[in-house]
Amino acid sequence: MNGVKISFDNTRTYINLTLSPAEFDKEIDMREIQSELNKGETKRVYISESALKSACDTANHYFKTADDSVVTERIGERKNAEVTFRVSEDAMSAQLVLTTPYGGKMPSKSTIASLAAKNNIQRGLSSKVITQVIKEAKTAPPGTTIERVVAKGLPPRNGRSSRFIPLVPNALERVLKPQSDDGERVDMRNLGEVVCVKANVPVLRRTEPTRGRTGFTVRGTIIPPIAGDWVEFKKGHGTVISDYDQNILVSKIAGMPKYQNQIMNIDDTYICSGVNVGTGHVNYEGAVLVNGDVTEKMEIKAAGDITINGFVESARIESDGDIIITEGAMGKVFDKGNEFNCQLIAGGSIHIQHGQGIDIHCSGNITIGRQLAYSRLRCGGTVTVGKLDNPMGNLFACEIISHGKVEAGTLGAISGSTLKVDFSQGFNLLLERKDSLDELLKQLRENNSKHKEKIDILKSKKIPKELRPKLADALEMFNNENALLQWIEAKVSEVKQAKVDYQNEIRLVANKRLYSGVSAKLNTRTWRSEREYDRAMVYFAEHQWHYNPIT
Repeated sequence: MNGVKISFDNTRTYINLTLSPAEFDKEIDMREIQSELNKGETKRVYISESALKSACDTANHYFKTADDSVVTERIGERKNAEVTFRVSEDAMSAQLVLTTPYGGKMPSKSTIASLAAKNNIQRGLSSKVITQVIKEAKTAPPGTTIERVVAKGLPPRNGRSSRFIPLVPNALERVLKPQSDDGERVDMRNLGEVVCVKANVPVLRRTEPTRGRTGFTVRGTIIPPIAGDWVEFKKGHGTVISDYDQNILVSKIAGMPKYQNQIMNIDDTYICSGVNVGTGHVNYEGAVLVNGDVTEKMEIKAAGDITINGFVESARIESDGDIIITEGAMGKVFDKGNEFNCQLIAGGSIHIQHGQGIDIHCSGNITIGRQLAYSRLRCGGTVTVGKLDNPMGNLFACEIISHGKVEAGTLGAISGSTLKVDFSQGFNLLLERKDSLDELLKQLRENNSKHKEKIDILKSKKIPKELRPKLADALEMFNNENALLQWIEAKVSEVKQAKVDYQNEIRLVANKRLYSGVSAKLNTRTWRSEREYDRAMVYFAEHQWHYNPIT
């Protein structure tokens, strides 16, 4: 281009543009100069477009007016990389902001670390992040801004309060984890020693609270942790604090231990070798341990857990706690009224090894060791047939009302006998609770809004001195109402989430085979198997039941 000269200064830092209008053939085009600048050594140098435009406009004006004045303008320069740091308000993190150089120098790793120290970033600096930023900057276009978190503080870890560790297992835990005879094979009938303790036996240990771990900010400020608290024993009946160790709870009486909700109870235990016409019915305000069978038409009722190391035939077993039957249970179903003469009713969970013709009703989970058929189940938890870690038992010809997952090896039978599972009850209870809370929340919000208007009016008025105590009382009541409103809103959110969780958790799982005649129901939504499937799962999502093979 005639009349255009691009050159570096003596330090080769700045770019000078010299325009001689007297040598122009025509008006100079700024884009042509930019094209030249994008070649060679000036390619990565910073160019000021405003300076370039100003020089071109002035030179073109001189060209049009036949003015021979030469235009000289500094239009660019080499710029080294720019490094800045941004520290968060809580000083728990710091960001490195690096702007890539325009033909200038790139800072080294040690230079960035030194600059961080000058910015009072003393701890938590990541040399790995610095290396990554430098590597990325070398290939990025000039003027690119790269931002990375380069330093992190360490939040304090608060101490853990006392924990309680049971020193004896609950009976149900022992049954669900049978003892091994030879280290390899497991005998489902070998439950170890009877789950009873003598007096003065340690049953619960309290751990010491921990001090926690100190933290720090990127500025180097130490953040002290909050130490854990000593949690007092919640002594259940039949227990007392040891005379020799204040962190040990011992049994005061001989009986059956039961640890629940951080409370260890020792139930006074009635032990017998069987329940039959010779012993009569058993009604006991404690735990019952039967080391034998329960025969036809006999009844056992207990306030504590009932453990039967034998077989139950056509009997009624009722417990406020758990029911554990290590062998099996069997009864008959009478067509008249669909009545069962073998009934198991528990306030907790129920475990039996195998069963047929049983009416089971419990608030907790139902676990079956091997097989259950021709029975009626109502439970507030899950139904599992087989080992807990890999349920492979058989479940067929039953009517089930469950609040949780139903899982077995085989669901249904090759004969096509029906297996009905209804998940509606638990869902409807949540809906009823949600509707009640919504109605209460609506009423509270209306009242709170009215009260707020009146409080605002009172605050805007000049209150006589003698009435100020009454205003203070009104404000306190209003604040209490606000606190109640927030609590109800939190409960409404919890119930909404519980409703979502319930739908996500209910399902049928067949780990071996699912036969025809198996159905799952949630209110008006029903799924029924019309053929035989291999390993399968039936779950509820988006208001519909879905079938998925298990691979």
